[in-house]
Amino acid sequence: MRAAWTAAELLTSYQGDTASFELIPGGAGEFELTIDGHSAYSKKATGRYPELNELKQTVVQAIEARAAAPAG
Repeated sequence: MRAAWTAAELLTSYQGDTASFELIPGGAGEFELTIDGHSAYSKKATGRYPELNELKQTVVQAIEARAAAPAG
């Protein structure tokens, strides 16, 4: 439930900045955030569930990095 709520919050906040959004349920309390094919957050690696503000900051940084990247 918490992952679905988090996904909904991220989608609502950044729907205009994303081409797609996907939630893939995992087992054993897994939570992984991947942005543009790159791991942005891993509960397995950190041992804890992220705070929403922490994830939002991560998404904003990825959006800014994509905008700053040279085209092509």
